[in-house]
Amino acid sequence: MCCESKRRFLLLYATQKGQAKAIAEEIQQQAGAHGLEADMHCMSEMDKYNLETEKDPVVIVISTTGTGDPPDTARKFVKKIQDKTLPPDHFAHLQYGLLGLGDSEYMFFCNGGRTVDRRLQELGAQHFYDTGLADDCVGLELVVDPWIDGLWLALKEALQLQKEKEGMSNAVDAVSSSLPTALHAVHELSLSSEVQNLKLEDEGARASDVLSRKLDDISPVAPARGTEPSLTHSVPPVSQSALNIPALPPEYIEVQFQEAQGENPHLSSLISEGTTFEVPVTKAVRLTREDAIKTALLLELDIADTAFEYQPGDAFCVVCPNNVSEVEELLHILGLYEKGDSFVCVKVKQDTKKKGASRPQHIPERSTLKFLLIWCLEIRAIPKKAFLRALVECTSDAGEKRRLQELCSRQGASDYTRFIRESNVCLLDLLHAFPSCKPSLSLLIEHLPKLQARSYSVSSSNLYQPGRLCFVFNVVEFPAGPSRPVSRKGVCTGWLAELVAPLLHSSKNTLDAKGESSSTEKISIFPRPNNAFHLPADPSVPFIMVGPGTGISPFIGFLQHRQKLREQHPDWEFGETWLFFGCRHKDRDYLFKQLRCFLENGTLTHLKVCFSRDSSTAEVAPPKYVQDVLRLCAKEVARVLLKDRGYFYVCGDKKHMADDVSDAVVDILSMEMEADKLEAMKILAMLREAKRYLQDVWS
Repeated sequence: MCCESKRRFLLLYATQKGQAKAIAEEIQQQAGAHGLEADMHCMSEMDKYNLETEKDPVVIVISTTGTGDPPDTARKFVKKIQDKTLPPDHFAHLQYGLLGLGDSEYMFFCNGGRTVDRRLQELGAQHFYDTGLADDCVGLELVVDPWIDGLWLALKEALQLQKEKEGMSNAVDAVSSSLPTALHAVHELSLSSEVQNLKLEDEGARASDVLSRKLDDISPVAPARGTEPSLTHSVPPVSQSALNIPALPPEYIEVQFQEAQGENPHLSSLISEGTTFEVPVTKAVRLTREDAIKTALLLELDIADTAFEYQPGDAFCVVCPNNVSEVEELLHILGLYEKGDSFVCVKVKQDTKKKGASRPQHIPERSTLKFLLIWCLEIRAIPKKAFLRALVECTSDAGEKRRLQELCSRQGASDYTRFIRESNVCLLDLLHAFPSCKPSLSLLIEHLPKLQARSYSVSSSNLYQPGRLCFVFNVVEFPAGPSRPVSRKGVCTGWLAELVAPLLHSSKNTLDAKGESSSTEKISIFPRPNNAFHLPADPSVPFIMVGPGTGISPFIGFLQHRQKLREQHPDWEFGETWLFFGCRHKDRDYLFKQLRCFLENGTLTHLKVCFSRDSSTAEVAPPKYVQDVLRLCAKEVARVLLKDRGYFYVCGDKKHMADDVSDAVVDILSMEMEADKLEAMKILAMLREAKRYLQDVWS
């Protein structure tokens, strides 16, 4: 029950990886200081709230996943409000404010939030506060912090108007006299351009002036002269500023060590996304030469005895553990190494001040300490500011304490971005940098997010290789740097590479080998179907594939599938196929030289390759990148897209490739249609809308 002395508002969140929930919890926590009470629920808990009868203001925090989809926890809600039989005044009684989370590296920025916002408007709901769109590419906090600052004034006015409508205006006279007239100083916060970014900083500063948090009286620490700022050191003005730091998050977890033994939970119990399948690795092949800059591996899985189904173009997820040596290092620092194999019981503290506290769903009630740290918590996660704030209380050295306060403060926002966020700093890095910081195990459980399964594109066809699933990946490398004392491999790719190392040295493990492997290594996977990135339903429709590096992965499945269809249906008409592939060196990282086989048997009509780091003695230098080769084939590309109504697929790196390919296509359309660039961009947008220009990209 909500406290009657405080005015209630409904707070809904929909999260995929925990960001939206953490922000909603921050709003709930701050509400009390403003005389308000947040009735908080996950959007999926539709039995605990009812927007059809809701009278109080509603605050929504929602993330975006995949290629612009609402998070899994919002799917039922979105499906319900998308009902076309709902009248346009269905939510005419509803007042709401929405904060969307997204990443501008992806095409459909904040589309989860935009979808809900747009539909609520169509059904008659009214904004009591402008929509905020936060960009994880540059830092969510740049929009989130000022949006929350401005929220309280907007909520109080909405509640005041609601009371007046109910004939209770006399009860709010005192409140109304204190409200400023210029309420909507914080406009829609969307970091879609540098101009808006500058505008946001200015507005955020004004909002902060109106609603500044209580200043912590922290003594500034003077830095050594001539020093540059770093993870552990600050310089003026940050080092000499009084700091606005977040409120200390309330503790809510307690951990009890138990003598009794038992069994750890099965991995499948940790996965909320659906059925998991434990499958053997039957083949592992290194696709790059030893001297290549990146190491690319192909793994083959045996799914014959499972109900796992997929189409070429689908993705799937691999359930992976944290690096065991990193977990052991963490246990040493925490002074818990001897207790690694002991069972721990995780419960909610009885006297916690956290509203609606519950044990996180990804944390088993009982398991060994090592199991918890290896399989449940993302120990490589970039620490959020709330976590840094909590770590302050676990730090004994005054200088270290001050620096952690700076990094989580409003004044230290740029330092946080530079030395934490952009440097990919994790908990272990922080504990090395601030050795007097000794957090408790319960604090880690409260603040470290769920260890996420990693997603990979399928690189095979079940029609071509029944009972087999292949995928390709680069082993990710994080070099040592000023904020990271040691180099590390990617959580999942590093683990997979180590797991299959014995297979890599087997002579049977070549792309052409058909023999069964004696490997007993198994991994747990679950499907992540892609609703759009599939072959055209009509085989006579031509299509273009652009996939440099490991971006070629799904197109191997496309071509295998097409080859089998051609064998099975010789009377069918098949459209032409184009593949644009690029890599650094022809002799080091040309991942699939057998592409020539698809060319020779007619499955692939045109193969265009380029090598960005190979030197050339030719008079005219060959093109280096796939976007350059596309421009050389401008007439054919335009014909396939415009005249033949074909499809265009792009897979690979977003930041350094997919945007350049998109720009090249705009240039091609503009040139071949003899239209201006704006018109060409509209054509490309229409192709995207018609699902004929499709991307499977990552940042």
